[in-house]
Amino acid sequence: MKTTNIRWGLTLTAALVCGMAVAQTPAQSGTNTAAAVTVKIDSSYNNTYYQQRMELFRVLPAQKNAILFLGNSITERGPWQELLPGKPVVNRGIGGDNTFGLLARLDSHLLIKPKVIFLLIGINDIGRGLPTEVSANNYRRIVERIRTVCPKAKLYIQSILPMNERILTAAYLKNKKNKVIALNNEIKKIAAEYALTFIDLHPVFADEQGELHANMTIDGIHLRPAAYAKWVEFLKAKKYL
Repeated sequence: MKTTNIRWGLTLTAALVCGMAVAQTPAQSGTNTAAAVTVKIDSSYNNTYYQQRMELFRVLPAQKNAILFLGNSITERGPWQELLPGKPVVNRGIGGDNTFGLLARLDSHLLIKPKVIFLLIGINDIGRGLPTEVSANNYRRIVERIRTVCPKAKLYIQSILPMNERILTAAYLKNKKNKVIALNNEIKKIAAEYALTFIDLHPVFADEQGELHANMTIDGIHLRPAAYAKWVEFLKAKKYL
């Protein structure tokens, strides 16, 4: 979750986010006549770090029947290979990434035809002030693209993790708990629309106040190694791994 300057790109209608028509739900397809809402596109994901990570991904060897983790720094920092020894784990997290950035790089990750995909993205959308409906539309497009390119892959939709406001160091994420809840609700709806498994991580990481356990985080949002171990234990217990 890097603090970066927000560079807003072209202004388009919500029906033309990133120069492409925003995907509609099956119920809306061909029937949506609502007025278009003007939004701005967040292009801040395409920074030097993003480009360096993409350069790395291009030279890494492909894994067959991969377990693909897609996301931002929460995913990137996960020691998935060490926690899942002997499994074909592929970590495609990029710190600071949002739904626009994942959309832009998604096809390159799907070339390996992964067997299982764990998706977790959205907190940086919230940090940058993107409207919930824009992030949700991007999320739906991500899901649809995965289903189109890798129809046989098992796709798991994971909820955005809670934060700990008491120790949160990232000012741009302060007082965003309601935004996290709102986007998680939309993500859960999308999972239901496409009959996908929604993995609610709140019970794993939240304390009695609904915040990220203080002993699981270094800065109110990023996880300590033991938290990743608990995460993997949870996924195994639920037979997702």
